[in-house]
Amino acid sequence: MAAAIEFGMDTFGDLTHDLAGQPVSHAQVVRDVIAEAVLADQAGLDYVGLGEHHRDDFAISAPDMVLAAIAARTEQIRLNTAVTVLSSDDPVRIYERFATLDAISSGRAEITLGRGSFIESFPLFGYELTDYEELFEEKLELFTRLRTSQPVTWQGKLTQNLDQVSLYPPIERGLLPTWIAVGGSPESVIRAARYGLPLMLAIIGGPHTRFAPFVDLYHRALAKFGQPELPVGFHSYGHIAATDEQAREQLYQPWLAMTGRIGAERGWPRPNREQFVHEIEHGSMLVGSPETVAHKLAGAIRTLGVSRASLKVSSGTLPHEHLMTSIELYGTRVVPLVRELLG
Repeated sequence: MAAAIEFGMDTFGDLTHDLAGQPVSHAQVVRDVIAEAVLADQAGLDYVGLGEHHRDDFAISAPDMVLAAIAARTEQIRLNTAVTVLSSDDPVRIYERFATLDAISSGRAEITLGRGSFIESFPLFGYELTDYEELFEEKLELFTRLRTSQPVTWQGKLTQNLDQVSLYPPIERGLLPTWIAVGGSPESVIRAARYGLPLMLAIIGGPHTRFAPFVDLYHRALAKFGQPELPVGFHSYGHIAATDEQAREQLYQPWLAMTGRIGAERGWPRPNREQFVHEIEHGSMLVGSPETVAHKLAGAIRTLGVSRASLKVSSGTLPHEHLMTSIELYGTRVVPLVRELLG
């Protein structure tokens, strides 16, 4: 079981502070993300996922561009997104960009499609929020057609029309690996199964056990739609340091600021230390020493029965230097221990 599990890292390119507590520029964060991915490759992680956002607290608005830079400096690591906001983009252009990334990286490109957890991209690119559900459904169907059966003829309602269209460059080997990200909606789980795409659970709060019913629903839906068994993965926030105390102290203030800002936008209660500790001890956050994180991660993998696990390493203003240490410990200490625990 352990040998088949893939371990990766996700980052949204959160706008960090330096070790003196001063904000780092957006441009420098992008460069830092590339360095973090290079280290992840050297540390033996299987894949890196970059988020797409269009707001001032995140630096990555074009993940495929950053992934192309990472591709040029790495050898093995697979290049994914976390996520590509399909609803406010053009499926044709998405496919072309990631086919190009696949060519640059000699077959290491992947993509995770989702609706995203923020809505800034909709007005930015001229889409109406009233079409939120319909946009994703129509564009997912078009993207799936482009992925599996070119040339494509397509009559769109919210998308363009296509007449026997083939896209270039073609994928050299097989199909472009494509995942669907789900935050906790049964309808989204069933949709992923209906399209025959692997499922990525975006776990941002609560215990991992809460998501086990979604994994079971996904497998039942695959069987109902006559689809083969497909991979399931999850990502959770986390941070690793030499000791549990050090990991918590490094993460707390960045977590508090990030959660407080997003929570204020969404009407959540004001976060506090008690909530932070509860999420670490009873929720899904993977925070602590390599041994602590490895035992919790192994338990989550057993509970959910997944074949892919990702640590969301960036958290608000957490400095790049701490992220680098966390990534190195994750790849060189945590992953080998998890494989041993599961073996």
